[in-house]
Amino acid sequence: MPRMVNDGIRAACGLIALLCAAWAIGAAPALAPYASPERITEPKLFAENIISTPFDEFGLAFTADGRSAFFNRSVPRHNLYFICTSTFRDGRWSEPTVAPFSGRYWDFDAVLSPDGSRMVFSSDRPVPGRTKADQDFDLWMIEKIGPGWSEPRHLDDTVNSPEDEPFASIAANGTLYFVSGREGGRAHLAIYRSKLENGHYGPPEKLKGPVNEPENWSLEVLVAPDESYLLLVPYGREDGFGGFDIYSSEQKDGQWTSPRNLGPKVNSAQRDYSPRFSPDGRYLFWTSERGFDNPANYREFVAQSHRVLNGWGNIYQIDLSAIGLRSGR
Repeated sequence: MPRMVNDGIRAACGLIALLCAAWAIGAAPALAPYASPERITEPKLFAENIISTPFDEFGLAFTADGRSAFFNRSVPRHNLYFICTSTFRDGRWSEPTVAPFSGRYWDFDAVLSPDGSRMVFSSDRPVPGRTKADQDFDLWMIEKIGPGWSEPRHLDDTVNSPEDEPFASIAANGTLYFVSGREGGRAHLAIYRSKLENGHYGPPEKLKGPVNEPENWSLEVLVAPDESYLLLVPYGREDGFGGFDIYSSEQKDGQWTSPRNLGPKVNSAQRDYSPRFSPDGRYLFWTSERGFDNPANYREFVAQSHRVLNGWGNIYQIDLSAIGLRSGR
C-alpha cells in the first residue's frame, strides 16, 4: 500500500510540474483561421460555398491576423471585377460583401504587404484631376488606419504610366514589384520593380534575366517578402500543363532565373493563376478553373454548371513545402 501511495504522489507531482511548465511557457498560439494542424500536401478547396462558390473567384489575400480576407468576384465573362471581403467570426467565414472602396469600377487583384499595413490593387477608376481613360488600368494603394482603411491613392507616375499596370506586390522592405506595358502596351508587358524612398517610389527598374523574355510574358508577379524569388503566370509555355500556369523564378546575383513550373499539384489542364502567400508564410493560395468534367448529356451539363467545380475560378491552398517553395521571410 505505501508503494502505491508513493507512486500516486510521484504521478501527481509530475502532473503539477507539467502544468506549471505549460503555464510558464504560455498556451500554444492558436492556428490562423485558414491554417490546418496537418500539412496540406494536395490542392485543397478553400471555404467552399462561402468564398469558393459556383461564381468566378480569384485573388485571395488575407490581413496580417488572417481573420479578414479580400478576393475578387467577377461578372461572367469579365464585364466587371469587384473586390469582396469576408471576416472569420464564430468559427466560420462570413458571407462576403463588396469592399467599401470597390464595386463601381473594374477593381482587381488586391495584394497586401507582408506586414498587412498596405494593400495595392489595379483599377480603371478615374485619376483625380484627369479625364478618365477607357480601360486604362493603374495601381492604387490603401493603408491600414485603426480598424479600417484609407481612401484609395493613385500611385506615383514613376510607377503608373499611360499604359496598363495590371498587377503589383510588395516586398518586406517596401519595394514594389509590378507588371507594366510602358514599353509598348499590352503586347509588351514586363516585370519591373521600384524602391520605396522617403515615402515615394523611385524610378522603375526592369528585371534582368529570363524572367522578362517573351515566352514568360505574365499579367501577374508575386514577390516573396525577402525578394529571394517571385511567382509569375506565363501563358502557353511548352512545359506547361494548361493555358496559364504558375512558375517561380529565383533572384541570383541581380538576375532572375528561368522560371520553373510549380508542377501538377498547382497547375492543371485548365487555367491556374492569381497566386498569394499566407501571412504566416506557410501556404500558397491560388485560383484554378479545374474540376469540370465533360458532361454526357444536357441534364448533366446543367447540373454541373450549378456546382462549385463548374469551370469558373475557385480558390485553393497548399503548403509551400509540398511544392518546393520556402516562405521567403
